[in-house]
Amino acid sequence: MKIIVAGGAGFLGSHLCEKLLNLGDEVVCIDNLITGDENNLKSFKNHQNFSFLKLDICKDLPEDLAADRIYHLASPASPNTHSLKSYHSLPFETMHANTTGTWNLAEIARKSQARLLFASTSESYGDPLIHPQTEEYRGNVSTTGPRSVYDESKRFGETIVAAYVRSKGLDGRIIRIFNTYGPRMSLDDGRAVIEFMKAAISNQPIPIFGDGLQTRSFCFVSDLIEGIIKVMETPDLSGEVINLGNPNEFTILELAQKIKEVTGSNSEILFKEPLPKDDPLKRRPDIEKAKKLLNWEPKVELSAGLKLLFLDLQNSNSG
Repeated sequence: MKIIVAGGAGFLGSHLCEKLLNLGDEVVCIDNLITGDENNLKSFKNHQNFSFLKLDICKDLPEDLAADRIYHLASPASPNTHSLKSYHSLPFETMHANTTGTWNLAEIARKSQARLLFASTSESYGDPLIHPQTEEYRGNVSTTGPRSVYDESKRFGETIVAAYVRSKGLDGRIIRIFNTYGPRMSLDDGRAVIEFMKAAISNQPIPIFGDGLQTRSFCFVSDLIEGIIKVMETPDLSGEVINLGNPNEFTILELAQKIKEVTGSNSEILFKEPLPKDDPLKRRPDIEKAKKLLNWEPKVELSAGLKLLFLDLQNSNSG
């Protein structure tokens, strides 16, 4: 099959491109590189079935662009307020990618009768009032807070896909991705896993906001990619919304301790106050729907995945 991966030079997108190539597909990676990195493509950029187009999905795309499958993973996603590649630094680009970009890709999918998968986010649940979060939960999200440019544009992207499914016959599927980690994470991503890992490797204090009792669930990237492809390729899922993530829940303090163990670090835990505004206190996916419809659930335990990330960072530093 011919497959378009929008945002294919990013952390998740590059892993998806690589997996699809290994499955024998022809892959067209589209990325404007405002947050993506061509270095993520280096292990397969010369593959005979791979091509890269530096394009902005929010602007005029080639009229002859067509595919059998379209994965939409294009959006800034880092919450790091100090990074120039975060959605805080790129608010309008983030909103455009998830709205105008989604609309444009939905049109291409409709015209070429392709399936479209939209990568939404667990952030669509906001600071949840129910736990764990099921797909039916409508969320507790601020429309004006500092995270809203990401959270709310993802929610509207879901609305666009749903409308195309209902009104234009699009075969569209929506996934809500929970915290994912693994090789190729950007060092300025800002999420706890990479920030703690960087600090531990250099034996610097590991910074924790609040009391560290806020929880997250961490899914290794290979598990997530398997789930994404299953959502796309499982028949009769048009219009479905499916959580993808690891349901094993850890406090941020437990994460820091595990990273210290994996790295053999002597880093101290440094507590900071307060939590960032609108930062969720709890986050864990209910994946019963994914289990039932896809026969999917994560396999990589957190300690094993952290070891793989640690090895990748060591190899990157030595190279």
